[in-house]
Amino acid sequence: MLRDQLATQLKEAMKAKQMERLGTIRLIQAAIKDRDIANRGVGKEEAGDDEVLQILAKMVKQRDESAKIYEENARPELAAKERAEIVVIQDFMPKQLSDDQVRANIAVIIKEVGAEGPKDMGKIMTALKERYAGQMDFAKASGTVKELLK
Repeated sequence: MLRDQLATQLKEAMKAKQMERLGTIRLIQAAIKDRDIANRGVGKEEAGDDEVLQILAKMVKQRDESAKIYEENARPELAAKERAEIVVIQDFMPKQLSDDQVRANIAVIIKEVGAEGPKDMGKIMTALKERYAGQMDFAKASGTVKELLK
């Protein structure tokens, strides 16, 4: 389970005095705790691994956007910090699928759900998120889905 892996890595980072890694792992745990609190408010259980992977993917995307902004504004040291956090977060994520693998998986799901056009895009995206959480960029995947549904 990802929560156990995070707790173990947190202890190891403390022992090794890896302050940057420690800080990033704490940020991940805080984001998960926030999701757990939000879930409790609507009567759901705590976040499972699939939700944790979605949180991690969102954190990577946020840091990537921030790094780009810092680079555009001549702040390379802040961009480097964001990119270092991305590396730590990605340690807890499964390997990302290649563009060809994403396209092939989308084609399989389109056949499985019997999608016939753009009106079925929601079904396809839901299935992708259930099966491939944390393994693909869903913004890019939605463009591929649109292309394949034409």
